[in-house]
Amino acid sequence: MKIIECVPNFSEGCDEAKIDSIARVLKASGGIRLMDYGGDRDHNRSVFSFLGRPEDVLAAALAAAGQALKVIDMRRQTGVHPRLGAVDVVPFIPLGKTKMEDAVNLARLFGNRLYELFGVPVYFYGEAALVPGRRELADVRRGGYEALKEKMSIRGDAPDVGEPVFHPGAGATAVGAREPLVAYNINLNSDDLRLAQKIASLIREKNGGLPHVRAIGVILKSRHLAQVSMNLTSCRETPLKAVYERVEALAAERGVQILESELIGLAPKWAFAGTRPEKLKLVNFSKDRLLETHLKEFASA
Repeated sequence: MKIIECVPNFSEGCDEAKIDSIARVLKASGGIRLMDYGGDRDHNRSVFSFLGRPEDVLAAALAAAGQALKVIDMRRQTGVHPRLGAVDVVPFIPLGKTKMEDAVNLARLFGNRLYELFGVPVYFYGEAALVPGRRELADVRRGGYEALKEKMSIRGDAPDVGEPVFHPGAGATAVGAREPLVAYNINLNSDDLRLAQKIASLIREKNGGLPHVRAIGVILKSRHLAQVSMNLTSCRETPLKAVYERVEALAAERGVQILESELIGLAPKWAFAGTRPEKLKLVNFSKDRLLETHLKEFASA
């Protein structure tokens, strides 16, 4: 049985009623398992994780996107996290013995259907990229929503699907196919934004830091804390332990300790190689945050 995971990110993390309305749509979608969802007020985005057979995942993702477009207006959206649109990022991940080709085909089908149904321009990234320079999500999202209108008018930056016409309420959507990644944040016991940004720059792969680490430094205004916010694109090669210990050491050099860390969404078991959640000061962790827990239960249902 082919199983695909989908992890859409929506540009709403403050209004629980809007987030719950998207969740209700997914819960009502047949054939999928909604594994996790939640919003972050400072990042002002919500992340949903669900899995199922490809055809069921496609239907659920389109339904969720439609609801998000009804309740999110990018003209009124602010937050510290980079974003392109209301339905910001929609990645498809092959699980088990499912091939990456299946995820790529589903991503491209979703992108075309999203534009057909809702008129939202689409950029493909990751394994689904049609343009070599768009494999990295950060490259696709560079400039964010604020620069999108000008960006779309440039021939080489036009969307892969849809007319290069700016959609002020919806923005654009990045749709991709990729291997499982871990969205992981470390909160410092400090409100020093420059420190978080410095640590992020030192651990970032493209700056010569840790392999497969994408990182930015942000301030959580609601908590007066500096955060190193990361995407770990291969926790087999760079597990959570290595990331935590490197951030811990860099912070300690500057007289600062780690307050806590958190997962956004789920993580595979192999991400915890050589450590335990409590060693990472991981908050709100349970076995339900492990991808394998849900994959096993779905496959046996």
